[in-house]
Amino acid sequence: MKFRSSYILVLAIGTSLFSCKKDNYDPPSSSLTGRVVYQGEPIAVQHNQVSFELYQYGFGKVGPMGHTFAQDGTYSTLLFNGEYKLVIPAAQGPWVPKATSGKPDSINITVSGSQQLDIEVMPYYMVRTPQFTAAAGKVNATFRLEQIVTGTSAKAVENVALYVNKTQFVGEGVDYNDGIATIAGGAITDMNNIALSVNIPTYNVTQNYVYARVGIKIAGVEDRLFSQVVKVTY
Repeated sequence: MKFRSSYILVLAIGTSLFSCKKDNYDPPSSSLTGRVVYQGEPIAVQHNQVSFELYQYGFGKVGPMGHTFAQDGTYSTLLFNGEYKLVIPAAQGPWVPKATSGKPDSINITVSGSQQLDIEVMPYYMVRTPQFTAAAGKVNATFRLEQIVTGTSAKAVENVALYVNKTQFVGEGVDYNDGIATIAGGAITDMNNIALSVNIPTYNVTQNYVYARVGIKIAGVEDRLFSQVVKVTY
């Protein structure tokens, strides 16, 4: 009985030490930051909707670590130093999916301290020269659309929309806009001269500004392409 008690005590101490060692890893401290870009220009997307995945090699974890891009097209995460694979799943983002043998392309990354990595993509369109003004109780937007992808891979514009919101998070959904104006793609006669107007919402608190941006729905593509958010004072 004495031997058995000593054995249990040693086992308990050993388990405790092992658990302490396992639980006492320093948290990840190497930051990986960057943007999703086209020729160096960030691609704005819907907040928290366009995802990417990170896989770490040789650390016993087989599943992906899921992340999303911010609405300005940036991303940021803290990682342990090591070898990683970054993947943007198919059907994510307003750009042409990259794939090899039917699987999404991946980017191999060696993390050794903090670093920045931009991810180059091929968007179907780019929003050019967006301008936002306020007058007579309305926010007005003008911009042009540049078609980047042509030929057999080209896609039509389904609609374009102007969004305004009282916070800096602007886009689709009731949490992201207090006002919206939309034009169907078929009603756009000149891609170099698109104009939209939306009424400025009435707020209970005193506020002489809203945040605005335009979003492009591309036929057959779930995620919208956006312009960057702009503060419009009135």
